[in-house]
Amino acid sequence: MGTLPGSPLGKATVYADRYDPALLYAVERAPQRDALGVGAPLPFTGCDAWTAWEGNWLDADGKPRVAVVRFDVPADSPAIVESKSVKLYVTALNDTRFAHASAYAATLQRDLSAATGAPVRVQLIEPDAYAQLARAEPDGDCLDSLALRAQHATPARAQLATIAGTATEALYTRLFRSVCPVTGQPDYATVQVAYRGPRIDRASLLAYLVAYRRHPGFHEHCVERIFADIAAACAPEALGVVAHFTRRGGIDISPWRLRGDIALAAAPTSVQ
Repeated sequence: MGTLPGSPLGKATVYADRYDPALLYAVERAPQRDALGVGAPLPFTGCDAWTAWEGNWLDADGKPRVAVVRFDVPADSPAIVESKSVKLYVTALNDTRFAHASAYAATLQRDLSAATGAPVRVQLIEPDAYAQLARAEPDGDCLDSLALRAQHATPARAQLATIAGTATEALYTRLFRSVCPVTGQPDYATVQVAYRGPRIDRASLLAYLVAYRRHPGFHEHCVERIFADIAAACAPEALGVVAHFTRRGGIDISPWRLRGDIALAAAPTSVQ
């Protein structure tokens, strides 16, 4: 596994009890994109849709307040924020007083935007609106009942194939797993691919996605690699990829990337 100097990943956790925006650890996108051959202008639009389920702070009288925090980091931001550092940052706000919930949200927006180098949208979902956080299965056909015709130790774009004909369709699998590039801990996701163009061989797509099982990569980079590999190997006219990663440490992330006029459901809890 790799290292991130100064990152809290792989280290004993010490929870701060005072507001400290310096807890946010930024990771530059450029080196990972350079490895994929992805440069400016970006070949996609999109964002990283985050849900922090444990927002907690004090009101002006010192009474605790709670909310689910949703925020979107644009795909063209120079940096991402490492998720454990976000957990530590949000937790450090637990004993900070804010005159209004909007002041809490504004603080998050300011600090996250500064860390990522781009405007980050923030929304608070307070308890009386929790019903809107319901999640549903992705649109399209599920690949999970297919036989795994090939088993690959690592993902490679050469594993992807097309068959005769064209299609406009959405496909998804719940079987995706990758690992943290620093700690090696597993990350699980439901991945949806929507495209228009040469018909993708479904068995090859499933085998390719399952090959990420031991692949070390941040959520955002995995999605961009999937996008880049499908774009190169299958030449779709329009393409969208989204991965809904499961919650870890009270936070989940759903990066999505899109090119062209294809329908792609963004993260169910992304900021509207």
